[in-house]
Amino acid sequence: MAYSEDISGKRADVFGAVSDDDGGRADRFLISPLIDFLCLGGGSLIILPIIFVLPLEQYRAPIAQGLVFVSFVVNYPHFAHSDQIFYRSFVRKAFSREYQAALRTRYVIAGIIVPAALAAFFAGSVLSGDARLLGLAVNAMFLLVGWHYVKQGYGVLMVDAVFKQQYFQDADKRVFRVNAYVVWLLSWLYGNTAFSQQEMLHLHYYTFETPAIVLNLLGVVAAVTGIMTVWVFARRWRANGGSLPYNGVFAYVASLYFWFLFFSWDIDVIWLAVVPALHSLQYLVVVWRYQLGYERDRPGSEQPLLPFLPTKYTGKKYQLNLALFILLGVVLGAIAFWGIPILLQGVVSYDADTFGTSMFMFIFFIFINVHHYFLDNVIWRRENPDMRRYLFS
Repeated sequence: MAYSEDISGKRADVFGAVSDDDGGRADRFLISPLIDFLCLGGGSLIILPIIFVLPLEQYRAPIAQGLVFVSFVVNYPHFAHSDQIFYRSFVRKAFSREYQAALRTRYVIAGIIVPAALAAFFAGSVLSGDARLLGLAVNAMFLLVGWHYVKQGYGVLMVDAVFKQQYFQDADKRVFRVNAYVVWLLSWLYGNTAFSQQEMLHLHYYTFETPAIVLNLLGVVAAVTGIMTVWVFARRWRANGGSLPYNGVFAYVASLYFWFLFFSWDIDVIWLAVVPALHSLQYLVVVWRYQLGYERDRPGSEQPLLPFLPTKYTGKKYQLNLALFILLGVVLGAIAFWGIPILLQGVVSYDADTFGTSMFMFIFFIFINVHHYFLDNVIWRRENPDMRRYLFS
């Protein structure tokens, strides 16, 4: 997720957010103060400690059922929404002159070349009977997962700074980025060193060991940049008269430290679904705000659903369109992660002894995750006019 900082002036009130009536500092939120705090990162302070209090074995069955439900309503839609936004008017975005040439190239790469390359990789792995090659995709996915998480946390921090008009200097942002990337790299390398072979959806994937001196050096850099990050926050807090874009700060800190540290602890695998859910929830708040701006920008968006009744009873067209967008994301996510893989599993024969009993679910899971990171790297770029137009409307 990227950000924009050239938005200024009065902004419309949305979902109870306080508008900038006097042209001064805008005390605005994506949805509302409480929802932003809980969904962007603050909820991690509540949810993750509870995990270590509840006895796992006693609550394993209801927790597993709950996490399946969360996947359908939070995790899967968060992937589907990026495709809904990215491929909407894709031909115009990728091939018209409405967008800058560099941005059009990014649309073509992420929208056409990357999925084609992924499909060729998975097809080649299966046809060659190389399960180990297929398993390498998992490690690549985890590398991109960390990159995606820290980019999103940083992006939310920048977005909240724009909403609050409490901007960071370029030097501050460089500190944030370096700290984020070092923590991400350290977490990934540590995970590879700690676990030599793992299994996901009945297919093994392999890791590698990193020399201790490399991990120690990265740990020192992470500590130093972490201290510098605290110093930057303190300096900006003083400059802003004792204030910060706190929800963005929570998003940044949660993405870098709470979630990665949580992944590093020796806990049951069932809990590892919690962090992706928190990440997805953080994403959904931003996407729904973006989509709200898009729907309200469409002609006739303020018209009542039923012309013969007041809007306070029926709502407006943009509200219905937003609800349909969310519902479509739920349906598409369920089809992509479960429907199509289960269908292919039943009609396509392959070597189950080599690739396990859930090969298609494995392939779709990796494909969607990796492709999602490339899509987001285009959608949320600062130079993308759609992001500036709809997210900050």
